[in-house]
Amino acid sequence: MSQVRGGRSVSRWRQLVCLGLVAYLPGALVASDSPSAILKVSGEGVAVNDKAAANATALYPKDLIRTGKTSAARIEMSGSAVDVNPETIVEFDGDELVLEHGGLTVNTGTGLRVRVGCLLVVPVNDAVWTHFDVSDVDGKLSVFAEKSDVYINEHSKKEIRDVKQTGRSSRTIVHETEKKTREDKCGAGYVKEPTPAVAPVLGPILDSPWAVGTGAAAIGVITCWALCKNDDPISPHSP
Repeated sequence: MSQVRGGRSVSRWRQLVCLGLVAYLPGALVASDSPSAILKVSGEGVAVNDKAAANATALYPKDLIRTGKTSAARIEMSGSAVDVNPETIVEFDGDELVLEHGGLTVNTGTGLRVRVGCLLVVPVNDAVWTHFDVSDVDGKLSVFAEKSDVYINEHSKKEIRDVKQTGRSSRTIVHETEKKTREDKCGAGYVKEPTPAVAPVLGPILDSPWAVGTGAAAIGVITCWALCKNDDPISPHSP
């Protein structure tokens, strides 16, 4: 009788684990594969992580975007849109863009920031729509505030290296319709000779969020199948 009760207890435990996996895995898969933004391409020669970008490409944090001499692109995300000028290198980092070379036109209602070396361009008021242009050529930052004001915050190398700083070591305000320039003493450190874009390939598919989510789902399904395929105890005893 005790053996039967033990078997039923194990069976119930298996069912609970299986039901938990079934409820969790679809959400985990969707979350792992959810892009942070969409890159729309205009012209040829746009690359994401040194691979030729499609007309519409999903962007994830740390993706590196390059545009060619005759191409441009547009980053669209919730509450913000950014036009990427020709011959620009920029890293997408969610609520921040790291401009290594070239120019951007930012239109944001969520306080999207642009970092150039030790300089951080940030809207004065996150709650209002702000439109500003940022360019960086040979270590010289230029900022034009077309709509609403922006700050240029200057940080030390240590601050930039340790953590993303939203405070400031020194601050300059660029009022609406004004244009100001600053020397970036940190240096953006961009790659002067980017790797030519190649035709789209599978690439490191195992490292992609989609692959990670799919792998997790597969493991969950196998585990659920092993637990739920029968009601025998884990360690049955022969009579």
